[in-house]
Amino acid sequence: MGSSYFLSSVIKWQSFTKLKLFSLFCAFSLSLNGVASFDSDKSVLLQFKNSVSDPSGLISGWNLISTNHCHWNGVSCDANSRVVSLNITGNGNYRGKKSGGGGAILCSGDSIELSLYGFGIRRDCKGSKGILMGKLVPLIARLSELRVLSLPFNGFLGLIPSEIWGMEKLEVLDLEGNLVSGSLPVSFSGLRNLRVLNLGFNRIEGEIPDSLSRCDGLEILNIAGNRINGTIPGFAGRFKGVYLSLNQLGGSLPEDFGYNCEKLEHLDLSGNFLVGGIPSNLGNCGNLRTLLLYSNMFEEIIPRELGKLGKLEVLDVSRNSLSGSVPPELGNCSALSVLVLSNMFDPYQDVNGTRGNGLLDHLSSMDEDFNFFQGGIPADVMTLPKLRMLWAPSATLGGMLLSNWDSCDSLEMINLSHNFFKGEIPHGFSRCNKLRYLDLSSNGLYGELLEEFRVPCMTVFDVSGNALSGSIPSFYSSSCPPVPSTIEYPLNIYDPSSAYISFFAYKAKAGSPTMSLGRNGEISVFHNFGDNNFTGTLQSLPISPVRLGKQTAYTFLAGDNKLSGPFPGILFENCDGLNMMIVNVSNNRMSGQIPANMGPMCRSLKLLDASKNQIAGTIPPSVGELVSLVYLDMSWNLLQGQIPSSLSQISGLKYLSLTGNRIVGSIPSSIGKLQTLEVLDLSSNLLSGEIPNDLVRLRNLTALLLNNNKLSGQIPSGLANVTLLSIFNVSFNNLSGPLPSSNNLMNCSSVLGNPYLHPCHVFSLASPSPDSPGRASEAQSYTSPSGQSQKNRSGGFTSIEIASIASASAIFSVLLALIFLFIYTRKWSPKSKIMGSARKEVTIFTDIGVPLTFENVVRATGSFNASNCIGNGGFGSTYKAEISPGVLVAIKKLAVGRFQGIQQFHAEIKTLGRLHHPNLVTLIGYHASETEMFLVYNYLPGGNLEKFIQERSTRAVDWRILHKIALDIARALAYLHDQCVPRVLHRDVKPSNILLDDDFNAYLSDFGLARLLGTSETHATTGVAGTFGYVAPEYAMTCRVSDKADVYSYGVVLLELLSDKKALDPSFSSYGNGFNIVAWACMLLRQGRAKEFFTAGLWDAGPHDDLVEVLHMAVVCTVDSLSTRPTMKQVVRRLKQLQPPSC
Repeated sequence: MGSSYFLSSVIKWQSFTKLKLFSLFCAFSLSLNGVASFDSDKSVLLQFKNSVSDPSGLISGWNLISTNHCHWNGVSCDANSRVVSLNITGNGNYRGKKSGGGGAILCSGDSIELSLYGFGIRRDCKGSKGILMGKLVPLIARLSELRVLSLPFNGFLGLIPSEIWGMEKLEVLDLEGNLVSGSLPVSFSGLRNLRVLNLGFNRIEGEIPDSLSRCDGLEILNIAGNRINGTIPGFAGRFKGVYLSLNQLGGSLPEDFGYNCEKLEHLDLSGNFLVGGIPSNLGNCGNLRTLLLYSNMFEEIIPRELGKLGKLEVLDVSRNSLSGSVPPELGNCSALSVLVLSNMFDPYQDVNGTRGNGLLDHLSSMDEDFNFFQGGIPADVMTLPKLRMLWAPSATLGGMLLSNWDSCDSLEMINLSHNFFKGEIPHGFSRCNKLRYLDLSSNGLYGELLEEFRVPCMTVFDVSGNALSGSIPSFYSSSCPPVPSTIEYPLNIYDPSSAYISFFAYKAKAGSPTMSLGRNGEISVFHNFGDNNFTGTLQSLPISPVRLGKQTAYTFLAGDNKLSGPFPGILFENCDGLNMMIVNVSNNRMSGQIPANMGPMCRSLKLLDASKNQIAGTIPPSVGELVSLVYLDMSWNLLQGQIPSSLSQISGLKYLSLTGNRIVGSIPSSIGKLQTLEVLDLSSNLLSGEIPNDLVRLRNLTALLLNNNKLSGQIPSGLANVTLLSIFNVSFNNLSGPLPSSNNLMNCSSVLGNPYLHPCHVFSLASPSPDSPGRASEAQSYTSPSGQSQKNRSGGFTSIEIASIASASAIFSVLLALIFLFIYTRKWSPKSKIMGSARKEVTIFTDIGVPLTFENVVRATGSFNASNCIGNGGFGSTYKAEISPGVLVAIKKLAVGRFQGIQQFHAEIKTLGRLHHPNLVTLIGYHASETEMFLVYNYLPGGNLEKFIQERSTRAVDWRILHKIALDIARALAYLHDQCVPRVLHRDVKPSNILLDDDFNAYLSDFGLARLLGTSETHATTGVAGTFGYVAPEYAMTCRVSDKADVYSYGVVLLELLSDKKALDPSFSSYGNGFNIVAWACMLLRQGRAKEFFTAGLWDAGPHDDLVEVLHMAVVCTVDSLSTRPTMKQVVRRLKQLQPPSC
């Protein structure tokens, strides 16, 4: 038994000893592995250092002398000295701020360009002093314990190695603001623990792969500012932050995006090409804080379901194609602080240039929004307790402004300009104590301003372009908040609402007059009362004492009113307390004289426009002490005396206009010292003496107007060498001598009324009286010096007669040449150029129930007899033909010989024959041979729209009929543009190409013929297809056609349909050359006189708001910017929303 016990003990000990030895071996092995891994990570870091360029020495401390790599810059380790984080932030300046991929802009914490980007993830790199450059090397993947790889704002380029996509433990991959290229992998083996994928502002292309859906822990996806295309996958909705802005994404936002979005806090899809509607199930994303959808092509309405987003702070849907009403449910978004419904400037304008992405140029070119909303802004939205900013200019909003503003304690910025709001400005605005920006310009507001409005405290107050009356009051300003910072508001890129307010304030300032005059750092205060009906005298300038100071630039605009009282009154009483002052009180009734001490009163005055008033007296010499002045316009007053030579002391003066006064004496030669002067207008005065030679020193001069004076002597020959001079007029003076040669700048038309000036002595005009300078531009009759044509002293002909004879001879020669060419080509032109069949066949597309043959057509039209002709147009003549009793068709006979090949004609016309729409004239068939060509259409008995417009005075105006016609044609064009493959462009939309039936259904004719017949078929004619007055300007100038050219033409037709004017109505001649129905509509809308546009009886017959909205839409169809014009599909949608009730 003892031996058994011993044996058992030995076995236990041996077992224990083996176990202990095994444990020691394992520990020793682990220790060796730890040392190996320690050395391996250090080796990888050193190899990484050797693979990059480090000009600023960011990682210069990585070396063998410093033995512990865990203490190296940007390196973090775990307890086993394994590298778990590699975090080196650059400063973004790898190729300069203006040419990189966005790194420098992103990296600057106080940069304004990308203020609206990266809410929730935005950071700066102010502490970084350099960058790393080179390619990402695969060996980084050998850091097997790495959790964080963060190398933002450096200069890494090329592809992300596949080995990095295979790292198992990596949680953060952050390469924002580099030059990384390639595409996101369709599949990868690692990154199962990935939480953050930040590749924003690189050069990555391709689509968003489904492989990212397998990253179950992914919370942040940022691939903004790349070249990603394709569509947005639905799985992206499950992330916490999704940043896809400034890419090339298209299609619609998938419905399933909102099915699993409980975690989503920030969604930025701005600056893409997304279409369709905004999904209503985004309302399921209950934690959403910012929703940025601007600068896309979203259509339809703002979903009311967004009202369920109780945590939403920022909603920006501007620069899309939205319509409908603003849903009152948004009033349930209790945290909403910023609401942007429309926006007239491009938030990405300063960014696209740095990215070099041509596909996004359309964003930069869009100067106008195209959201068409109905009605007003619901009261529940306007009174949101946390609302700081409401921005909705040019959004076709209307109605009365909210009267109750008890809950506006947070409001700082309101922009409702260029809408259709009416009524008085609510008294409640006076209770908005934080309100600093209020723009209500270009609406239909009336009534008087209240003294309680906190105008002196506002940096922007704009009520111009309304119908306000009464006096401009002395506003209360006892308790203004502190003066804002140099960019209006402190920039806070980490708080979404503060970032929005800073950015929009900066953009508003960038468009102010102070910026155009070269100032940037000051506080800009802008008060605009212009273009109203204000009367009385100015009591005080509406600027608070706390706003005064050498850092403030103040703009006061009150032109185009009925203000009276002495000039300058109180205008300059606080001028010296400002850094800069801009004043416009033009076109009023101010009188008095310019004070003798004008200069010392306001040395900070930068711009003064007091033109078109009743200011009398002389210009005092002290005006020369206005040393800051850049722009001075005192034209069309009652000024007398001489021009003071002291004006030459204003060294920075660029614009000087004293036209239309009674100034006498000579032009001071000292004006030649104004080296910055660009415009000098002294016309329509009583100036005498010679034109000073010193004016040739004005090398920046672009316009010199001295006409309608009493100047004598010669024109200085040196003016011909002023290279920038493009406008020159010295007509109606007593000048003599030769006319300087200057590349057609100085020609006879610019020196009219100077009978002793050579070589223009054969022209003499009766100069208007200096006592009535306002008539200087009226037409004058041409006479010879003696009042009649005379032979010259040698008995020869005058130069006029010689020119007439030469012109007649040239015309006769050209006619002879044309006749000869016609005979020659008819005789020798080979018949192979018309390769069609001579058989008399008619190709049928639509059966009309009776035989349709060539012989039937010829018989029914009486061999195309003029008695059956019902219309003539650019494409040919149209004849009425009764093929059989009761069966009428319209035959459009085309000119033979217009085509290079009949086979091409057959192919093109068959394409048109397949087009069918209820509002297109039906192409029944056609015939094409060597001798005859015609098209067969269905006959419409109601004539064309041109005839309808001409004859509507004989019938009662019915808004329903006009609306129906407008909608019918819009539907036809939308079909051609959007549903035909390939799309069909009409290129000649006009009233005569719109036909009507007996029930006033409208049908578009001649579609596709412009392409079929080329461009020479048009009458009236331009060098392109189309008709004067209806041709889009970009088409006329470049011959480049698009669907937006049809939209322009449709807009002109719609304007004709609403008014009693033609596109180029003779009544427009009084407005000058180039004035058309588009300019007339814009003028009346701008002046608040829309009622005057509509044809007699229409304003009384139709709903006023709807009429004005349709007028506004027609004008938008005709704007110069192609990207701003709507599509015809959008026009159809809008017209349907304005559908009048049926009988």
